[in-house]
Amino acid sequence: MPQARAGAEALAVRPGEDPWTEAEAEEARAGLRADAERIRTEIDASGQALAGLMRDSGGGAGDDEADTGTKNITREHELSLAANAREMLRQTEQALVRLDEGTYGTCENCGNPIGKARLQAFPRATLCVDCKQKQERRG
Repeated sequence: MPQARAGAEALAVRPGEDPWTEAEAEEARAGLRADAERIRTEIDASGQALAGLMRDSGGGAGDDEADTGTKNITREHELSLAANAREMLRQTEQALVRLDEGTYGTCENCGNPIGKARLQAFPRATLCVDCKQKQERRG
């Protein structure tokens, strides 16, 4: 049995913002689902590229140091891209869960509304602007 979804009226908004409509919530959900599918495709392609790089790396026999270094850099780059894509997928899937639970739009740090406009621009946001700025200053 599918889990009941929270209605758009349950989603937090900042003072002065119009409440979420069902159409806007569904648009956000559809966009996040499309992002998740695109990211899964990127992860699959990255996995295939990495498998090819690992297969082609062999023992390095016949390669000079520059070739070996280039292959290592390429492999590290692909590993980094794959890790970033997996993290983005995790964030996207979490946003979908928050939409279904009715907590989408609530800052995970302070509990204040993130802001509808911010979420429409960056649907995976989990922090309000103030908390995000504090986080960026710290680290």
